[in-house]
Amino acid sequence: MIKKNQNLLGLLFSVMVLMSSSCSDDDPVPMESDDKSIVELAQSDGRFSSLVAAAQRAELIDALSADGSITVFAPTDQAFTDAGITDVSAIAVDDLEDVLIYHVVPSEIPSSAVSSGKVTSLEGAPFYLSIDPDSKVWINGHAEVIETDLDASNGIIHVINQVIMKPTMSIAEIAIDYTQETSPEFTQLVGALSRANLVDAVNGGMEDDLTVFAPTDAAFQQLYDDLGVGGFEDIPLETLENVLMYHVVPARAFSQDLRDEAELPTLLSNNTLTVDLGELSIEEAGLNTDLLNIHATNGVIHVIDKVMLP
Repeated sequence: MIKKNQNLLGLLFSVMVLMSSSCSDDDPVPMESDDKSIVELAQSDGRFSSLVAAAQRAELIDALSADGSITVFAPTDQAFTDAGITDVSAIAVDDLEDVLIYHVVPSEIPSSAVSSGKVTSLEGAPFYLSIDPDSKVWINGHAEVIETDLDASNGIIHVINQVIMKPTMSIAEIAIDYTQETSPEFTQLVGALSRANLVDAVNGGMEDDLTVFAPTDAAFQQLYDDLGVGGFEDIPLETLENVLMYHVVPARAFSQDLRDEAELPTLLSNNTLTVDLGELSIEEAGLNTDLLNIHATNGVIHVIDKVMLP
């Protein structure tokens, strides 16, 4: 967690007092950062021109300037570019408004009060804060908080390096969507879930919190080879159900929330999964670092290279 250096602030304050005492009463007094509104502070910082332009188009300037106490997780210009947002005028106003207010919390959250878990945005949908083993703060598993506690007259800005988007599809819907890609994936996982009548178990909204460690098609094929079967249809139904439930954790655990040697409960009673951060694995299944933190309405997907057996 990043905290203000009180000694440095004290030194700066002393210098400012000394400078002000040497100025005449007619000299202009510069505006302190915490005398500026959220919007004025963003306008004075060269990193947020895209954010300000987006707020203007979405007619949110007054809302972000009004008296009160809000927290804005502010994406930099580079974050907008990385998200493919280079021209805010090309985005529908309602869509832009939804994206922006998803970055706003209707209360002040200084860095000293940040903890892992759900935060309800001004948009109404929650986003999720994670603190990794190095004490870095992340949102929805992808956006890192790179600077904190920029104080404004009506709240706080924390700087983030990615635009955050609320999820719109469930775990089941995301998996099914992958099966329809040009290079399909998760066809075996979706088929196995369907046979075991577990699709509904991983289909839900924000009120649900699940983590699915999703084996690839290649991982399932290796399982079939090891068992000497032709596919999931040849695996006894009860065994298939148990194997699939062993891959689901009843909590929304982003990769930054995982801790070495932690034991994660699963939907399969009395069976846990052990985390090995050194090997980047869960049990003996390797985590695909390119496909972590696939965020869904009802949880998060991490892709693994092996089917785990309870």
